[in-house]
Amino acid sequence: MKNSTRTFGVIVLVVAISTAMSAALAQQDDAEESAAVVEFPASLDAMLSVLTDVQLAYLKDSSKTRRYASTTEDLIAALEKRSAEQVVAYVDAMMWVEDQTGFVQGRDMAWLPLNTESPDFNAWMVRRPRSFDPEREPGPVSLARGIPTFAGAPVALTPEDLIAGDVNVAIVGAPLNMGSGWRDAGYGPLVMRTTGGMAGNDQYTQINPSRELNIVDYGDIAIDNDSTERSMQHVREVVREIAETGAIPLIVGGDHSLEYPNVAALVDVYGKGNVSVIHFDAHHDVGMGDSPHHISHGQPIYRLMRDNHITGSDYIQVGLRSGGPSESGYKWMREQGFKYHSMAEVERFGWDYVMERVLDEAKRDGRKLHISFDVDVLDPSYIVGTGTPVSGGLTPREAIPIIRKLCAQQELVGFDIVEIAPALDPGYTTALHSAAIVKACLVGVAMRKLGHDIDYLNPVTIDHAQDNYHEENAQ
Repeated sequence: MKNSTRTFGVIVLVVAISTAMSAALAQQDDAEESAAVVEFPASLDAMLSVLTDVQLAYLKDSSKTRRYASTTEDLIAALEKRSAEQVVAYVDAMMWVEDQTGFVQGRDMAWLPLNTESPDFNAWMVRRPRSFDPEREPGPVSLARGIPTFAGAPVALTPEDLIAGDVNVAIVGAPLNMGSGWRDAGYGPLVMRTTGGMAGNDQYTQINPSRELNIVDYGDIAIDNDSTERSMQHVREVVREIAETGAIPLIVGGDHSLEYPNVAALVDVYGKGNVSVIHFDAHHDVGMGDSPHHISHGQPIYRLMRDNHITGSDYIQVGLRSGGPSESGYKWMREQGFKYHSMAEVERFGWDYVMERVLDEAKRDGRKLHISFDVDVLDPSYIVGTGTPVSGGLTPREAIPIIRKLCAQQELVGFDIVEIAPALDPGYTTALHSAAIVKACLVGVAMRKLGHDIDYLNPVTIDHAQDNYHEENAQ
């Protein structure tokens, strides 16, 4: 009977874990809190007396039990509805799950073996030698016959092309998908080339960034989609080689694990402490290292901090609204110096107020700027084609002006747009809005080059001039 009861307890507990997994992940930063000793009411004394000292110590450790009962009240309620024998099985099941979940030396693999004898070990990232191709003068190459490129731009293949073409912005694809666990982000660069919308005249400013800036398509970075970790190093190398020419690397993903190599590459070029990051996202992406993997789309910022590339004070976050971070997570972010702006702040103070605060923080910071834009910062009514949508986000009309203004205000040294999933985007609205975000940034960079104020809008676009209505009704 005891064994059958224990088996039943394990089954019930595993089901409970599966139904609560999202909440557990959202609250993972709670593990950073000091474990509190649970005090049980006297009414449970007889029931708890059948537990061993080890079992009772485990049950009283809130850092252990909150995985199965989020509050002390929930834990007490779970115990009260069980018999003494069932409580023993319940605690045994908790301890068994923890043992099976954690790493055990000798039982589990501490590293993932690779076939180092493979003659194609690095074939995925080896670039074609220039000597294989006909000789040509360095510089961008314009393609004919409607071959799609980012922003309809000419193609550049090497750093020498970027230098010879005096390139301002090099748009490069990074079709990484494995860091998210959600399908199809790897096709983001493809759909962004074929949908269009990055180039042409901007209605708001009457600026065509392709005429004011030297923009190129730098192709796609090679990705090992069997290994996110191996891909990180190569992405970092290519982003760094773009930045070293003085061009702005504009990376089209791919999932958000790309933020790690993108920011690390810019720090390589400009130095630690000289680059600030504005992170637009529904999620804070500061996964606290509980995952068995050191990089995924939920933890690029923590990895950057752990590897000593940036600190929390280098970050401004905009649009947070997912299940995490919890209250303790937000307190930790405060301690680390993060400046964050959740949708709760937007609800309380309004978007215009929050946008001005973000612009002011970026301006006062005064450093070189990288913008990391996860498309799920926008509401899923506009961005359906993304892996982890969250209701209650920004509208394109709110996002486009702040991106244009940030790219006009600061010395932009990098930009990435990530988590575009074409297979989940039947109406191409995600690609459409994503292209508009990229175009807003390019317009902002052109505005800065032309010397325009960040609030600049072309006069002919804002007034038909048939009367003096604006002047007469100025507030």
